[in-house]
Amino acid sequence: MSTEIPEYGQDEMAHPLPKTKIVDRIPWLVEQCRGKRVIHVGFADAGFRDEQTRAGRWLHGHLDDVATSLVGLDFDGPGVAAAQDTDYDAHLVDCTDVAAVEALDLEPADIVLAGEVIEHLGAPGPFLEAMARLIAPGGTLIVTTPNAYGLVNVVANITRRIEVNHPDHVVMFTWRTLTQLMAREGWAPEDVVTYVPQVRERGDRSRLDIAAVKLVAGTERLLGKLGRPYSADGLIVTAKRPPR
Repeated sequence: MSTEIPEYGQDEMAHPLPKTKIVDRIPWLVEQCRGKRVIHVGFADAGFRDEQTRAGRWLHGHLDDVATSLVGLDFDGPGVAAAQDTDYDAHLVDCTDVAAVEALDLEPADIVLAGEVIEHLGAPGPFLEAMARLIAPGGTLIVTTPNAYGLVNVVANITRRIEVNHPDHVVMFTWRTLTQLMAREGWAPEDVVTYVPQVRERGDRSRLDIAAVKLVAGTERLLGKLGRPYSADGLIVTAKRPPR
């Protein structure tokens, strides 16, 4: 079966960005989840949990303070085991496997939060389909991911000829590409905000490098106030699953 591909013109390549604002990622997500039944996908923050916990930035811990129920899903075995050892409700599962997610037989959630996950996946389409198996009617999917047009990488490319990226990332999204993908997989994107990530100071980076990244992050916040919030390095898209 073939699908007819429409002809596009240059004018159709330009997509006006919706109005939005820059938010503080953790406080904003915490407020969305307050008083809700939440399933947090990618909760373990593999490779950074200890650092985030010490800094008070482990998102799952903050969600546990405000959600009426909280379930964590992740493909990181040690991270899931560590959470289970400290009495979190956590499950080891490949969230690109629809059947495996269904087999968990979890109570549907008001909020399914996929935090900094989709950019790690070779199969984001099946992942978004699996998320539909976790959400209650009328519930909300929240996807957070790096912004491919964020200012940090633009500046790093121009000034240092480097790309700043997590070693495990395999894809990057813009507002347009992420919302298009979600729509293709049956979701109705409703809102978008952006955020400036926290600057992690561990590792071998010099103080000058850290200061430069902080300067760019501050510039992103300033540009947000000046009406250019898509210069920020993080995207958050919320979506509903319309009845089929």
